[in-house]
Amino acid sequence: MTTTPSDGPAAPVPVLVVLPDGQEVTARLWARRETPRGWLYEVGLPAYRNTADGDVQAAEYRVWVRAPEHVRPVDGVSYDAVPTERLPPPSTVRQVLGPRRPSGWVLQKTGGGRGPGRAVLHAVDCTEAPQGAPLLPLERALDVAEQPGTRLCSLCGAAQELDPVLRGFDHIDGD
Repeated sequence: MTTTPSDGPAAPVPVLVVLPDGQEVTARLWARRETPRGWLYEVGLPAYRNTADGDVQAAEYRVWVRAPEHVRPVDGVSYDAVPTERLPPPSTVRQVLGPRRPSGWVLQKTGGGRGPGRAVLHAVDCTEAPQGAPLLPLERALDVAEQPGTRLCSLCGAAQELDPVLRGFDHIDGD
């Protein structure tokens, strides 16, 4: 959802921008945008530029910065009229189910030998998954899951998620 003033585009308002070296510079705030990772603010930083005829003129460098890490409000300034893009509210399904689990699978090799248990396939966010192991896409994870000696982790739900794909959905009902 985007909000803008009803009487046309708003004039930018002052905001303090924190530069990488810690300095604070007064800039102009043009817009705000909510992202899944947080807020971004489009600010115009004062600068100079050279013209084609060798002169120097005042200019503005626009950039998106993270808020609140890189911006501070100016006392007494209202930010109500700044054009603002908000993320759409989550769907009812997403609210009920909660956040999605990260995609991907991780293979844990458990040592040599033959027979079951030589490797365990985990969901990427499983607490038992080895750190730094390569991420497997679904197709590769299914190939690995079909190999003798590979078992699917029941702790993270890899077995519940991959079994229907491997064996078909009919076996779930006990048929």
